[in-house]
Amino acid sequence: MNNFKNPRRNRFRSNGDRNFKKRNGNGHKLNGDFNNSSDFKRRNPGRNNQNAAKLIEKYNDLAREALSNGDKILSENYLQHSDHFARILNSQEASKIVNLEKTNSAEKKIDENNDQVIVESENKENNLNTID
Repeated sequence: MNNFKNPRRNRFRSNGDRNFKKRNGNGHKLNGDFNNSSDFKRRNPGRNNQNAAKLIEKYNDLAREALSNGDKILSENYLQHSDHFARILNSQEASKIVNLEKTNSAEKKIDENNDQVIVESENKENNLNTID
């Protein structure tokens, strides 16, 4: 008797397999409601946009090179990529400015509250001294 596995036995996945995805009649996967925007949120929104300045430079260089080779369409494509990353860089800088203003205003409020507490405590001390 030969003890070998039949390679054809496990050729297809069973219905109990975790990775098995059901498909509709067209062969498209059925993953549920696509109107829910939470399904499409990026997990790391800042990961690819960290080097926006470098990417702008890269695509501008590629656009110049494509234009020098006579390919206007490819050059325009690269310029559109560069413009995309320029907008991302501008939005990042704007959000940094807004966050900086928020932190500055919060610190200013804390300082004002601390000053007010100090003034109130000095007033109480003065009142106690005058009572004595």
